[in-house]
Amino acid sequence: MKKFLSFAYLSILAVALSFTSCQDEFEEINTGEEAEAITASSAAGILIQNTTARDGSFDNIVDGTSCYDVKFPYTVEVNGLELTINSREDLKLIEEIFDEVDDDEDFLEILFPITVTSGDYTELTINGFEDLRELAQQCKEGGEDDDIECIDFVYPMTLYTFDINLEQTGEVTVESDRQLRLFFKGLEDNELVSFDFPVTLELYDSSKIEVNSNEELVMQIRNAKDACDEDDDNDYNDDDFDDEDLEEFLVSCPWYVLEVIRDDVSEIAQYVNYYFDFKADGTVNVSNRLGFEANGTWSSIMGDNGPKVTLNIETLSGFNMEWTIYKTEEGVIKFYNGERNRIWMRRDCEGDGIGFDPENLRNILRECEWVIKKVENQGEEIDRLLGYEFKFMAEGVVTLSNGVNTSEGTWEIGFNLQQKLIIAITMGDEPGVSFEWPVRELTQSRLKFEVEEIDYELILQRVCNDNSDDADVLEIRNFMMGGDWIVASYIDGEIDETIDFGGYSTAFMPNLQMELKEGGEVYATGLWRVLRNRDGKLKVYLNYGDNMPMSELTDDWDFVSVAQGRLELKDINDDGTITTLVLEK
Repeated sequence: MKKFLSFAYLSILAVALSFTSCQDEFEEINTGEEAEAITASSAAGILIQNTTARDGSFDNIVDGTSCYDVKFPYTVEVNGLELTINSREDLKLIEEIFDEVDDDEDFLEILFPITVTSGDYTELTINGFEDLRELAQQCKEGGEDDDIECIDFVYPMTLYTFDINLEQTGEVTVESDRQLRLFFKGLEDNELVSFDFPVTLELYDSSKIEVNSNEELVMQIRNAKDACDEDDDNDYNDDDFDDEDLEEFLVSCPWYVLEVIRDDVSEIAQYVNYYFDFKADGTVNVSNRLGFEANGTWSSIMGDNGPKVTLNIETLSGFNMEWTIYKTEEGVIKFYNGERNRIWMRRDCEGDGIGFDPENLRNILRECEWVIKKVENQGEEIDRLLGYEFKFMAEGVVTLSNGVNTSEGTWEIGFNLQQKLIIAITMGDEPGVSFEWPVRELTQSRLKFEVEEIDYELILQRVCNDNSDDADVLEIRNFMMGGDWIVASYIDGEIDETIDFGGYSTAFMPNLQMELKEGGEVYATGLWRVLRNRDGKLKVYLNYGDNMPMSELTDDWDFVSVAQGRLELKDINDDGTITTLVLEK
């Protein structure tokens, strides 16, 4: 096919050009005097496509290539154990099996055939190991691929297409990297494309940049291209540490103990409130809030299976051994020694860690209200309780409310048979929360209770004065109230399910209630909230109840934007895909 343009940019000099009658269906483009159009094969077009490419590095432990990822679900055999991998979270199981013993030979076999997805979202069927190895060898040495992961587009965005004569031929709104990449992939050599500026970009550190021209866009992408570690190598167990990084990580803040396991037995009961303060000079101080204090030393090396830390602390002989760091996530660092010894610690940079002490737990529970972020019983999430509010009161009384209906029960703090700190909740008419909940995470702003063995989990978020001092929260609430909202777009991963919600609408009412309507008539009520979580993110809780036509929308959504009768929300799924929800008045 003939290539009409070999240069990177083409200025559109005739923005005010009067389009012919065949173009009257398109709106006037508000691109200004410096508007530019590019081709897919230009330098700018290639940078844009690389920024929107699908990253395949997250499952390198399985396929050994960052250029492709294996489509869920699939089955692998890990050290003789067969696993079905349904999500990114399941990949952690493989690493944990590999890390159970640090001096064994690990083995993973994929049960073919599998489907892999490339950076341009093309899917290929792979029938055997040799085919997969040949595919992996196409990646650059070291596992690197062409995708740019340190900067992202913020959606939605509008683009316009032109022919070689600069006559507008189309308009498209894209909602995701996949849509933008496929849009560029479908362009012909003689087609030009222009963005409706300004365009917002998000850097790896969550900061945002607004650009107003292709020149600015290209400059920001190039500047950010190598600004972060994309972790494209195949050393899944390095956790991005070298000796210097590990030292900086450990000494940056104190750490409080979450779990201690010795010979497969939990000993956390005797280490509640314990803090480790690692110093750059190789010393470490251990203390708790009851007056205990011990001093010792620490050192680190990089081993074959990742970074290792050796502890030598007076009076704490159970800690005095060489530990391998096998996982760090969400500020938690996990150590292991052999198959039966583990230590989990959480970084406490702001003094937020309270320590697993009954009195501490009792005090913070009574300070404010606590909203349910998640309830899971035997692996099944109880969505109907999302957004409900606990109020823990004196004399063991607790209430659970959705703003209209309130249940009353009892609460008590103590230790269970395994000597783990628990809160026992009894709510007669709500069995979903009636349980002895062991404390897993205890901070001023968030509580997590969990029994991993039977998949019980309860996560609570603190809310004081209903966030009435947060101007952003109040503005979003006021905007949402008044008028009926319809589902303008609902895209779950790559599947557009908007049509499923035709004819339904939602009215957001005071007292946390929302009216669910079909054909303009109320058929049920639900629960809604707007809150700011401990990470400073604005969250919109929607609870449509069980077995309702709109119950699929029940979730704690990330707030994206609200303006001109349009509310945009998003949610990151367990498999890493994104669900977007757009409501319009």
